[in-house]
Amino acid sequence: MRHGSPLLLLVPGLLCDRASWAGQVAALGAAARCEVFDHGQRASIEDMAAHVLASAGSERFALAGHSMGGRVALEVVRQAPQRVRGLALLDTGYQARAGGEAGEQERRSRYALLEVARTQGMRAMGERWARGMVHPRRIDTPLFEEILAMIERSTPQRFEAQVRALLERPDATPVLTAIRCPTLLVCGREDAWSPLARHEEMQRAIAGSVLAVIEDSGHMSPMEQPQAVGAALAAWLARLGD
Repeated sequence: MRHGSPLLLLVPGLLCDRASWAGQVAALGAAARCEVFDHGQRASIEDMAAHVLASAGSERFALAGHSMGGRVALEVVRQAPQRVRGLALLDTGYQARAGGEAGEQERRSRYALLEVARTQGMRAMGERWARGMVHPRRIDTPLFEEILAMIERSTPQRFEAQVRALLERPDATPVLTAIRCPTLLVCGREDAWSPLARHEEMQRAIAGSVLAVIEDSGHMSPMEQPQAVGAALAAWLARLGD
């Protein structure tokens, strides 16, 4: 790692841990000081963001968030925009839970999965949930097994806290137009959970942002295509040094 390399905070998504960023930590270790966060049992996006800020001390940092971690990253920017040198948002979203029946359906769906986790275990829940998180060709592959193992390392208590955080997520729409740091958007071409169209909306709202589409990838792009995601992040980090 070169002297004076930037601090890069990597924020994982729902039920994800260090394994979700392992490829990027390996690829970027010579260019940045990488730190991966553990959300613990924090039950709000705002609390997760405050934890990121407190953990970074007084140093300015580059910030990358995947999925739920992208929502946390946007909340970090809302709370302390002056601390963020650059922002990368991967396979994520920015809107609050919908009102009416659509929002109620999301609540029912998330709590149904939580009930499976409580009664049958985290792996059984993951077997159902993770099938929509990856490119269809990766279901029942060694990578899929790695994702299931990551989910199994978590607990129903953590899952419940993160479900609560997502159901009560803040609307980050006003944050997008206020972002002034170099911003990278990353999305798997076949992401069915946080689709490309949503990232194109974010690109239009964030001045000067760059969108990298990761081919042959679903929602878990950092794990599905670690080299392509690492290359996109490396180019973004290089922009911060210009």
